[in-house]
Amino acid sequence: MRREACGWMIAVACAVVLVKQGVSAGDEPLPVAGRAALDRAIDAMAAIATEGGWVWRYSPDLAERAGESGASPTMIWVQPPGTPSVGMAILRAHAVTGDPRHLDVALAAADALATGQLASGGWDYSIDFDPERARRVLRRTDIGSLAADEAGRRFNVTTFDDDTTQAAIRFLLAAVDASDGADGPRERRIRAACDYALAKLLEAQLPGGAWPQRYDGVSRGPAEPPARATSPPDWLREWPDARYERLATLNDDVLLDCIGTLRDAHRRRGDRAFMTAIRRAGDFLVAAQLPEPQPGWAQQYDERMQPAWARAFEPPAVATRETTGAIRALVAVFEATGDRRFLEPIPPALAWLERSRLGPDRWPRFLELGTNRPIYGDRDGRVHHSLDAISEERRRGYGWEGSFGVSTASKAYHKALESAPSARAASGPTAEEQAARTRSLEPRVREVIAALDGDGRWVTRGRSKKKSQGLESADRIETATFIANLDLLTDYLQAAR
Repeated sequence: MRREACGWMIAVACAVVLVKQGVSAGDEPLPVAGRAALDRAIDAMAAIATEGGWVWRYSPDLAERAGESGASPTMIWVQPPGTPSVGMAILRAHAVTGDPRHLDVALAAADALATGQLASGGWDYSIDFDPERARRVLRRTDIGSLAADEAGRRFNVTTFDDDTTQAAIRFLLAAVDASDGADGPRERRIRAACDYALAKLLEAQLPGGAWPQRYDGVSRGPAEPPARATSPPDWLREWPDARYERLATLNDDVLLDCIGTLRDAHRRRGDRAFMTAIRRAGDFLVAAQLPEPQPGWAQQYDERMQPAWARAFEPPAVATRETTGAIRALVAVFEATGDRRFLEPIPPALAWLERSRLGPDRWPRFLELGTNRPIYGDRDGRVHHSLDAISEERRRGYGWEGSFGVSTASKAYHKALESAPSARAASGPTAEEQAARTRSLEPRVREVIAALDGDGRWVTRGRSKKKSQGLESADRIETATFIANLDLLTDYLQAAR
């Protein structure tokens, strides 16, 4: 180890002792104070964990807990920014500090996910460790131990919605690598869960190359070339109240998140099966692009490769948000494969987006098949042509108009067109650039350190946006805040080395 690195680590260790003994670290170098704050924050999060995992929000006294909805003390949340997101932030901190205590906290979170893994291979939005409620769920560890009729009565549906299962898999992949070949019972459980989840992710891929929103563990058949998407003039104008969870789904970035997870798996493990699945997903996206004059993508597609209804307020349409997600997914497939044919659908899609805008950086979410008029949905299951025509609850409860990441998607495409990075860029920043990066982070780092309370927590002050978020408390501990602040401290400590 280099002498200067040893000195930095010794100084950090001294600061940790001072802070834990109640001695002010205000006069200490900022990297030292930053490391001490990082340690205290991780210790505080570990102290409020349930079976190693977390929900999204807590009242300061921990009496109230919530994920997307209210949560009991026996629950953890998988859906970001839940347990995998917190665990990944702590793994990043461990990679910079090398502190085994940080790794232990992260592996405890990974073990919680392994315990709650479904037999279908993934996870629902949350895990409940209450013994009675746990018996309503068919977990991977239940396989072979239950009678068929009992197993059939239990909940066993993996969700790919909102990056839930994908985030858990990426965290498990990182946790396996961080454990560095350790072979204790906990590490074996985590590896088994990761391997099983990856196998089931491949199995869940639909014959045409997409993924459903939810997967019950039953494969839909062997791979087959996807049909070309069509835009029928006689599409159904009223909600059919039909199941849509098994349809090929782009909504909520399901396909993009699956591709990203497979790229991570391929990078870490090199298994060609992951690259084959990525190519199949790219083939689906090419085929799913709707024809001119509306060469965008829909939220989901039926078996005839036509846009389909989802919920009562989500009609078949060309969808701007899903189109930008498809563009970013195609760029990701190109980056993984180097095959430029995956970029060819993008220019027509960008041109369609340009002529469909409502104003500067503003688009309707849905455009009507054929007419390209903005359309809006409501719980009445009918199509409306004016935002004013739908209920106030739906006007406020859904993103009907916005930027929808069009600029981000366009930038990703144009960056993909550029030549390979230069050798200097690949070698990393210069000393001057590193110093500038360190200085740029210092003001925010000081704010984050100052905001840490006496218990090592960042407490958000004021009302949550709405009571349906699950808390009545005016103040709250939020995992999203913890993740953002811990990432900032980790970035700073890495830059300051």
